[in-house]
Amino acid sequence: MTLVYFTTDVHGSERCFMKFVNAAAFYDADVLILGGDVTGKMIVPLVEQPDGSYVVDYVGEVKTLRTKKEVDELIKNTRYSGYYPYLTNKKEMEELNASKEKVDQLFTRLMGETMERWMAIAEERLKPKGVRCFITPGNDDRFVIDEVLSRSKYVVNPEDKVVDLDEHHEIISSGWSNRTPWNSPRETSEEELEKKIDTMAAKVRDMASCVFNLHCPPIDTPLDPAAKLDDKMKAVTSGGQLVMISAGSKAVRNTITRYQPMLGLHGHIHESKAFTYLGKTLCLNPGSEYGEGILRGALVNLTKKGIKNYIFTQG
Repeated sequence: MTLVYFTTDVHGSERCFMKFVNAAAFYDADVLILGGDVTGKMIVPLVEQPDGSYVVDYVGEVKTLRTKKEVDELIKNTRYSGYYPYLTNKKEMEELNASKEKVDQLFTRLMGETMERWMAIAEERLKPKGVRCFITPGNDDRFVIDEVLSRSKYVVNPEDKVVDLDEHHEIISSGWSNRTPWNSPRETSEEELEKKIDTMAAKVRDMASCVFNLHCPPIDTPLDPAAKLDDKMKAVTSGGQLVMISAGSKAVRNTITRYQPMLGLHGHIHESKAFTYLGKTLCLNPGSEYGEGILRGALVNLTKKGIKNYIFTQG
């Protein structure tokens, strides 16, 4: 029997990532899977002043940090919230404010450096215990994290591959999504996404015991309702209630229905924690509350014959 812990959409939250790594010991899991949207969304500059203090605009509140302890605490809290702290000065801030290209380069660099640090933490905590760790990118993640993951000697990036999860189960993975309003780095047409999945599925030895780790959930299921957005990216309401639409993927639904793997692991839609069956395939989306530092996940007991049981977790 193999106990798998799955989570997704931590979006740069170091608090959630540390909980992910610690889940191996807490739940006595054999395998950890982080299913995409790993990186953060914003840089938080800490700007050095002539007197040696730092000024920072953190979640709408301007703070002056006068001691190293205050700076270190702010950096820790920033990382825990899913942002990238950056020590800088007034001159560099002027240069960054004048150049979107420099900001973009810095953002990419901070993502890569954070992933390097996370990979070292994962190896240090998990390797001595023999826990396998799989991390895939998601549609929001820039390609710099693929480079970092490829250099890891311990963490496995199973993107676009068929990988042995254990001696009885294979896993295929894709962090790509169908088109979204956000124009994120890894989006493609439904046709191309289906080709990606088909290419991997053709190499699976035993589909009945396979796991589909696909970041986007299948369309028109309990796993994919999301708030409808207007042209200004504002949530649409009617009668004081959010208008919801199905934001999942036709390609994901088509391939799961056609191939009938044992298990589908999904994320992408944070507010749609749910499970469903497509034919014989159990599909799970644990949802995400990374902004609150809460790690949502799913524990799945895999046996040679199938899924023994599963539960959703949060903490």
